[in-house]
Amino acid sequence: MAEKGFLSLILHAHLPFVRHPEYEEFLEERWLFEALTETYIPLLLMMEKLWEEGVDFRLTMNISPTLCSMLEDELLQRRYVHYLEKMIELCEKEITRTRYHPQFNQLAYMYYHIFTQSRHTFLDKWKKDILSRFRALQEKGKLEIITCGATHGYLPLLAYQPAAVRAQIKAAVASYRCIFKRQPKGIWLPECGYFEGLDSYLKEVGIKYFILETHGLLFSRPRPKFGVYSSYYTPAQVAVFGRDMETSKSVWSAKEGYPGDYNYREYYRDIGFDLDYDYLKPYMPSVGSRIFLGIKYYRITGPGKHKKPYNQAQALEKAAEHAGNFMFNRQKQIEYLYSKLGGRKPIIVSPYDAELFGHWWFEGVNFLDFLIRKIYYDQSDFKLITPSEYLRLYPRNQKIRPAASSWGWKGYSEVWLNGSNDWIYPHLHRACELMHTLARHKKVSFLKKRVLNQMARELLLAQSSDWPFIMKTGTFTQYVRKRFVEHLQNFYTLYYQFRRREVEEDVLRILEDKDNIFPEINYAIFA
Repeated sequence: MAEKGFLSLILHAHLPFVRHPEYEEFLEERWLFEALTETYIPLLLMMEKLWEEGVDFRLTMNISPTLCSMLEDELLQRRYVHYLEKMIELCEKEITRTRYHPQFNQLAYMYYHIFTQSRHTFLDKWKKDILSRFRALQEKGKLEIITCGATHGYLPLLAYQPAAVRAQIKAAVASYRCIFKRQPKGIWLPECGYFEGLDSYLKEVGIKYFILETHGLLFSRPRPKFGVYSSYYTPAQVAVFGRDMETSKSVWSAKEGYPGDYNYREYYRDIGFDLDYDYLKPYMPSVGSRIFLGIKYYRITGPGKHKKPYNQAQALEKAAEHAGNFMFNRQKQIEYLYSKLGGRKPIIVSPYDAELFGHWWFEGVNFLDFLIRKIYYDQSDFKLITPSEYLRLYPRNQKIRPAASSWGWKGYSEVWLNGSNDWIYPHLHRACELMHTLARHKKVSFLKKRVLNQMARELLLAQSSDWPFIMKTGTFTQYVRKRFVEHLQNFYTLYYQFRRREVEEDVLRILEDKDNIFPEINYAIFA
């Protein structure tokens, strides 16, 4: 029996560019190391095992240009291996410390296995080249990798300067071509931020589709005939897909979603705050503050402070149960939609942050593995599909004008424009105006070209939506304010040197070494 519809799982893998060669170690670099251990490596291992065992699947994944740059960086690769070795050492101490407590001892061995496997896989098996593994899965037709904004710049609030929007998109596509050796088919708009006319920028660089938040599609003009369960074309003839709310809530919702089940691991109970500081000191930041170390011995248990020890076997049973429930709900949802769409097979688009799986929701990668296998073996009502495959199946679509929108609080940019962060935008607009003017210089010396290219890097990094987002959440605020100011300061230092025709090559070299993102960049993207 032929399938009645499709499910498109889309994962957004992104981290801000954090690289500090001027320090021996830097706390915020752990964001990458934790995501590698808990999300990216487990996801890759899962997909490669599915391939080896002949399980047919389709996943779509954005690996943002900033994340790609960090994954390729030799300094961060070395530091990641050092991080793993320190964590293995801590796990060995924990195995000894918990030897008279069987439940905790078993968990200490679990973490020891996670870190040793990560080290063996990353260093010995993959030779630190993780992007080539993603690329191989794409070549096999199982994974569709899409791009993002170059530094995850929030495009609706950069639109005052069209050159800023164009530069974010062009730099992203150029980076993608260098890394993945092909043209990206789709794009994950940073924060799903859309403004009317953005589709024309995407058309310029050959992007075929993008994903919108639900209301961005439903409030389109004219009204979309099939809701969020089909593809559509914008006025620029770029395809658009909308997020399905039902699948979103079942995974994202803290109260109703699967990750809140009491059997799953509790994220916020960590030995970094539970154990004696002197014991943990060799694994803590040199500044003397406590942090999460990633070793967590308790399950969610309930809303109170009392937590029971984590039981991995029970948690995995629950993950399999939830995967079966998710699949059953999609079967019923697709069966109903198919009966209403007049013969057109619906597509359910389910976009998630990749770091939700494994990092925030410890069992999330297992959930995906169970789900993909169940879809393949246990039913025939629907199949996994990528957006570009759906467009080949349905090349003719209704034309609509999507509504300006974003995801996040209230759905209209408020997370990235509020009293905590609105001060950054006049500075970004002014810097882009200056960059746009200088980018028109076509014939410059090799040294001045280096200056202009580094100015472009610094401005792109200052435009990252991560800085206003973190300012709004109130975590790491001092760090992100400092990062934003430093990138603009670097930009203006080079700008005045360029204008005075007095380039200090030592200063330029230091900035090129520190902020070494996008080696292929051409400053003319701002023209």
